[in-house]
Amino acid sequence: MNEADDAVLEYLQELETEAGHRIALPPTTVWFNLVEELGVLDRSQNTISRRMNVLSEADLLEKTDEKRGYYRITDRGIAYLAGELEAKELGNPDE
Repeated sequence: MNEADDAVLEYLQELETEAGHRIALPPTTVWFNLVEELGVLDRSQNTISRRMNVLSEADLLEKTDEKRGYYRITDRGIAYLAGELEAKELGNPDE
C-alpha cells in the first residue's frame, strides 16, 4: 500500500452518498480530481489506473463496469481505511 492507494480509497469513500450509495468512477476521473483539481497527489494517470487495478485485485475496490473500467470502494476497502485491516492482511497489493 502506498500514498496513492490511500488517496484513491479515501476519495472514493468520501463520494459515498448519505443513502449509502457508492459512486463508481473511471481511473481518469479519479486522477483528474486527485492530481489536477485537489492537488493531493503528484502521480501519472497511468499510475493511478494501475493502482486502482491492484486495489481491485485486493478486493478494496470493485470493478463495476469491465468495458469502461469503473471502480467503487468495497466494504473491505472501507474496513482498511477504518484501521480494521492491516496492509499485511491484504496479501501483496504491490504485485
